Amino acid sequence: MADYAYERLTAQDRSFLVFEGPNTHMHVGGVTIFEHAPLATPDGGVDIERIRTYIGSRLHWIPRYRQRLATIPIEDYPVWVDDDRLNLQYHVRHTSLPRPGDDRQLKRLTARIMSQQLDRRRPLWEVWLVEGLQDDRFAMILKTHHCVVDGISGVDLMSVLLRPTPETTFEEPPRWMPRPAPTAAKLLRDELLRRVATPMDVVRWARGVLQHPQRTASELLESSWAALDIIGVGLRRPADTPLNQPIGPYRRFDWHRLDLADVKAVKNHLGGTVNDVILATVTGALRHFLLRRRSDPNTLEYKAVVPVSVRSPAEFGTSGNHVSGWMLTLPIHEPDPVKRFVELRRNTDRLRHLKQGRGIEIFTQVAELANPILTFGVGLAARMHPYNLIITNIPGPQAPLYLLGARMLAGYPTVPLFEYQGLGVATFSYDGNLFWGINADWDLVHDLHEFVATIAVSFKELHTAAMRTGKPAKAVRPEPPHAGSKSGVRTASRRLADQRGMVS
Repeated sequence: MADYAYERLTAQDRSFLVFEGPNTHMHVGGVTIFEHAPLATPDGGVDIERIRTYIGSRLHWIPRYRQRLATIPIEDYPVWVDDDRLNLQYHVRHTSLPRPGDDRQLKRLTARIMSQQLDRRRPLWEVWLVEGLQDDRFAMILKTHHCVVDGISGVDLMSVLLRPTPETTFEEPPRWMPRPAPTAAKLLRDELLRRVATPMDVVRWARGVLQHPQRTASELLESSWAALDIIGVGLRRPADTPLNQPIGPYRRFDWHRLDLADVKAVKNHLGGTVNDVILATVTGALRHFLLRRRSDPNTLEYKAVVPVSVRSPAEFGTSGNHVSGWMLTLPIHEPDPVKRFVELRRNTDRLRHLKQGRGIEIFTQVAELANPILTFGVGLAARMHPYNLIITNIPGPQAPLYLLGARMLAGYPTVPLFEYQGLGVATFSYDGNLFWGINADWDLVHDLHEFVATIAVSFKELHTAAMRTGKPAKAVRPEPPHAGSKSGVRTASRRLADQRGMVS
């Protein structure tokens, strides 16, 4: 048995390291706001030491937060090793707004923090505790590198810190002893042995195909159609808009809140899902916003990527990325809000039926076999920038959560910006609300507050129109894309959301 320990990054996890550059920061996270009183100190501050100790007591549930990157020599492939110099003082930071701090100041602070890349020599996460917020509140800003967690259904720091009851006590953590890291020579030796074993893995896969030929053929056909569909969409160059230009390193961050009951009312009247309502709202907002920018939405093919979890029930609660995505064209040409919604619902039904997300899975599985394939694919995607926008929806619990007795009042997520993508939209449903976090390039989207205003306008238009319909629309049945596909199959994330009482 080896006297050292490490883990290779998957191809998908590594892709977020490859995508990262001076202007493209590949961390996810956001800002959460809590009531202040349960964690207040006598001088009116926040009990930072208690929170820091509590965070340290929970890290054994998420080992990636105690690991750093190392690399295999020659091919420079990254691996995870235990960090023997873990310092919570570095990772859990304390700052304050000028009292009384308002939301505008907190947004600017969040943007500044999100504009700074994480140090790859250390575990790839930071927590910023922010006191001085008006109305007896404090904030926690979290950022974690995308190679650590996918942000949809994986386990991250907030998921192990927050509790469904206002408990103020916590247990002592088990003693942690960092495992020895391998030397460069041992990493290189192990990699050579892995390369020798790769052909045997292919042989074992082939044996499985021969044992279950009909099932495997059906899966291959289904995956091939999904891959061809996403390639076809990706080869069509997206619209050239004022929001899709070279980006810089600095960010703006803003947010919005909607009543989840109002969002569900639209879904119930028009059919579809909460995600369809979000997509329709963003589409209407983009139409309004581009018109303000003197860009004609009627002539633009505006494409969005919608991340979709492919985490199986057995993988729920694990770190790393188990996420794929849909790529669809947003009907920003359509002025009627209900027609926009119906078209989007039809498209998402088709993608769900086709299981387009399997296409990206195929690409990452192939990339596991050869490092150059991944590097080439990421470079090609960066040059082609085949989409305009990322829109992600994170379903959360509809009951209050607490941090050492302090109730969580709001949570605004953030999604990273890729090359030529000046805007990113993330939503999080929690405790009867739908919280929107909008990340943007500082220079390209100087009027981010106006885009946030168009979200409110777009949803009001959709809600008003939906209420006039009187009753839900009939479900739209998409045409089968090919004979080998199967209907009625939901993604793992949908099944998990149903089991956990989350919004779908």
